[in-house]
Amino acid sequence: MPYNNLIYLLVVIIILATKGIPEEPAFSGPATFLLLAGKAALFAGFCHYYFRRPGPFQAAAYFSIEKRLSILAVLNFALDVYLLDIKFYFASLPGSTALPTLVPYAGVALFLTYLLLVWNRGRPAYNLIFGARHSPLVFLASNLKLNLVILLPWLLITVAADLLRLTPLDSVKQLLTSPWGEPLLILTFFLLLLLVFPWLATRLWGCQPLPDGPLRRRLEDFCRHHRVGFREIMLWPLFEGRLLTAGVMGLSRHFRYLLITPGLLHTVNQEELESVVAHEIGHVRHRHLPLYLLFFMGFAFLTHLASLPLLAVFLDSELLGGLMALSGQTPAAIISLLGTVVLLTVVIVYFRFLFGFFMRNFERQADLYALTAVGHAAPLIRVFEKIAGPDGRIRDLPSWHHFSLGQRINFLAACEDNPQLVKHHHRKVRRALGLFFLLLIGLLMAFWQLPSEQAEEQARMRLAEIIIKEEIRRAPEEPAWQQHLADLHYFQGQYEKAITAYEEALTLAPGHPDVLNNLAWLLLTAEDTAVHDYPRALELARRAAVLAPQAHILDTLAVAWWRNGEREKAVAAAQAALAASDNGRYYRQQLEKLLRREPPQPLDERP
Repeated sequence: MPYNNLIYLLVVIIILATKGIPEEPAFSGPATFLLLAGKAALFAGFCHYYFRRPGPFQAAAYFSIEKRLSILAVLNFALDVYLLDIKFYFASLPGSTALPTLVPYAGVALFLTYLLLVWNRGRPAYNLIFGARHSPLVFLASNLKLNLVILLPWLLITVAADLLRLTPLDSVKQLLTSPWGEPLLILTFFLLLLLVFPWLATRLWGCQPLPDGPLRRRLEDFCRHHRVGFREIMLWPLFEGRLLTAGVMGLSRHFRYLLITPGLLHTVNQEELESVVAHEIGHVRHRHLPLYLLFFMGFAFLTHLASLPLLAVFLDSELLGGLMALSGQTPAAIISLLGTVVLLTVVIVYFRFLFGFFMRNFERQADLYALTAVGHAAPLIRVFEKIAGPDGRIRDLPSWHHFSLGQRINFLAACEDNPQLVKHHHRKVRRALGLFFLLLIGLLMAFWQLPSEQAEEQARMRLAEIIIKEEIRRAPEEPAWQQHLADLHYFQGQYEKAITAYEEALTLAPGHPDVLNNLAWLLLTAEDTAVHDYPRALELARRAAVLAPQAHILDTLAVAWWRNGEREKAVAAAQAALAASDNGRYYRQQLEKLLRREPPQPLDERP
């Protein structure tokens, strides 16, 4: 089930990407190892229980068990990341500092180990149901190669991103630090990868060119007749070549491969083989492969653009504070977990339902192309019946990315009887694509118009406020956190809130010079003149100067004297600030202002 595994691997990658590396693990190294080993043994026991002999006798039951155990493997892996803090130990791997991608690579390797446990216990049942004779090594290697091909683009792109970060070129570093620099570089590399990916995949699978002979020449003539070119027609040795399937890979004819398993060649006749090839040609003629690429790119850009606004909305709600109070976890941990949950939900909905809808209907379009190319539905229907097996064991097996074989057979027969259904289906797909891309472009434009830098700054400020308030809740007697909250409100221009927080800090620490000074400065220089209180500011500044006669505090005192009409005392305080400072230029400018101007004119705010 490679398409199911695509979603599982996406989920695993998202878990790894959204969970940070903790400063300290939840358990010690030996304890983590024992818990990890115990979980793996328990998971292997589940696999043995569900696949125990005589095991599932129906294909639907086998694939259902495999799906449930694969989902359980994802959950098991999530426990490793979130409860056992396994990324902490992966970050200790040699070379992980220079190449951070080693951490997620190790995580994916751990998840694949869980899948190997599933496949190992499922092999006897698979052989029994499908009449196969796969050896353990071949069965595990074939499943692993399928998943490695799914992972290959991510593996190559992430290592390329790491290497770009290590480059000594300043221009590349500047581009990487720009908001869209890294995504654009990765996109460029991804587009280049698309050209060579089919070649890499066929080599990883051990594909070999179909030998020259009458069969190959007939297939080449058939492809030329339908104006579709392939770089090579390859034998696809999937599961020892016993599977009855075919596929097409590559966007350009110079990098496009037609893959056919030996099992299919040995099972079907010439007309049936041409109907299968026509089906694959249908994918090319209907441009399904570039459409798949657009679906993936659209998802990547949408999540990249939407992540910051979604974070800002989440931070503006009271949900984070409530979850922090309920769980006792840090804001970073909760944001990471909730971000993972939201992103996983989007992935499942996008790929499982939306992308799945188009995949099912694209397959139906390819079936209809084979019907038109061959002239009648019987050859492709016979192929489907052979794939289903003599007892029809998988004829009605449901799938989120394909209609069942029975549904495809019935639809082909109906279209052969009523050709108007063919036009209706193509029109349905065109309209669905038009609506999808219209909505996608609208969402991209909406998110693109958002002021990203402003939204990022607001999100940062909101997160800082949440963290400070949580620290106040945990240590209400600590005045420093009240001061930090007041400083943050002051920076945001929320002066009333800042005054309240400064007063709370002074209640806890009446003699804190920085709190006295900062509140005095706010009462003197806030943009909102309604909060100005010069006499109170002078009182606070004098107390602060007695406690800590530092340059910045004496400067506040000078401004307070000035605003209260005491020029000589203001000049004296400014001279004392200049004498106590390491930054003579600023304090000299402040002194010159006091000497030039007459009170009670306000001074410019401190730069």
